[in-house]
Amino acid sequence: MPLSFLKKKEPVAERALVTTPIQTEAGAAGVSRDTTQLAERLQRDTAGLGLEAAQLRGTLEDTTAVAGRQQDALASLVKQLQDIRTAQNLIHQVTAESQTSVGHARQAVESVGQEVAGVVDTLRDVAKAAQQITQIALQTRLVAFNASVEAKRAGEAGRGFSVVADAVKDLSTQVESTSKAIMSTVASLDQRIQSLAHDIRWDPAAQGGAQGRFQSALSAVEQGVSRIGDAASQSMNVSGGIHEQAATMASEVTRTRDALSQAMRRSEVVLGVSETLMEVIASCGVQTADSPYIALAQEAAAQIAAALEQALAGGQITLADLFDDRYQPIAGSNPQQFLTRFNGITDRAFPAIQEPALKALPNVVFCIGVDRNGYIPTHNRQYCQPQRQGDVVWNTANSRWRRIFNDRTGLASARNERPFLLQTYRRDMGGGNFVMLKEASAPITVKGRHWGGLRLAYRF
Repeated sequence: MPLSFLKKKEPVAERALVTTPIQTEAGAAGVSRDTTQLAERLQRDTAGLGLEAAQLRGTLEDTTAVAGRQQDALASLVKQLQDIRTAQNLIHQVTAESQTSVGHARQAVESVGQEVAGVVDTLRDVAKAAQQITQIALQTRLVAFNASVEAKRAGEAGRGFSVVADAVKDLSTQVESTSKAIMSTVASLDQRIQSLAHDIRWDPAAQGGAQGRFQSALSAVEQGVSRIGDAASQSMNVSGGIHEQAATMASEVTRTRDALSQAMRRSEVVLGVSETLMEVIASCGVQTADSPYIALAQEAAAQIAAALEQALAGGQITLADLFDDRYQPIAGSNPQQFLTRFNGITDRAFPAIQEPALKALPNVVFCIGVDRNGYIPTHNRQYCQPQRQGDVVWNTANSRWRRIFNDRTGLASARNERPFLLQTYRRDMGGGNFVMLKEASAPITVKGRHWGGLRLAYRF
């Protein structure tokens, strides 16, 4: 079916400038010319506004995603810090138990063997708790490192978060170092307690100076336990500072996300206003840069509607199958692809209409028919490549058929029932690559029912 609309249309501006000998008609032509020029200038300004709004919206989307990843990293970090505080409380508890055991040993030398055994047990608990803190500190450092990477990837927007993440990483290193010092002290105490136990087992008749050695060894144990308590307190203070910083940063990220959400809503309003203005200008009959693309989209939509009705009349498909929305996922596809009962008819009918439209006007990027939910059954041939296993970036750019695009732009085009719709947006090509496009769409109606829309995208 030929796309012949370009041969039928005459620029409105040329018709408006036809003159007659009558003075009033010349004046009217002048007014028409001035009005046309004003409308064209307004259209150019509006298009620029739409471009800026679409770029801003895309940037806000990227920044919001980064803020979300930062918030997840902070939540994990706060959880790790809470684990550290719990382990440190355990150290304080078992240290107190050790000191109590030593006190009992001083008061009752006759039962000191049992108390020394208690000291040994509690010191083992200290060692276990210190080892646990070392592991948690390592995990914290890894979390902080990942958060730092995400912040650096965000660029200027993540600079403040990067500084905090680096500080958290350094402080967690201090916590790990302190915990290792505690473990070293426990190992030294274990040797001294073994010596203490040996002195206690001596025969009283042969003790002589054993009591003095016992008291000396007991004092050494007390001093070691005291050092453990001091180290645990220092570690707890450090981790408390980390916890406060992480909590503050989490609050800041939450406020940032709220601000970004508000900015995105405002950018949506600006973008909507600019698109509405462009539609109003085009609807007034003024020939603009978008007019040929609008006409092409409308003609292609009409041809697709006619092809679908012809398939219905010929018994190639039923109305129920044509409006099938029970999309069946294709196993192993990434991004996810789907099959429907009308894929066969669209694969046969759509290319003959969609492919010529790519060359009908300059800078056309794609021309596709989509159903009312944004599902693309048959894309242009260059985007109908089979997916490559494990290559999501390539698939995103080259295998765009059999997919559902239910984003703002996709759904607006799919569900628009006005004569046409103009939109400006960033197209995701995968791997962080985006291109700015303008899109003209027109509704596709079959047997009086709105089936979907014709999407015609072009560079500008």
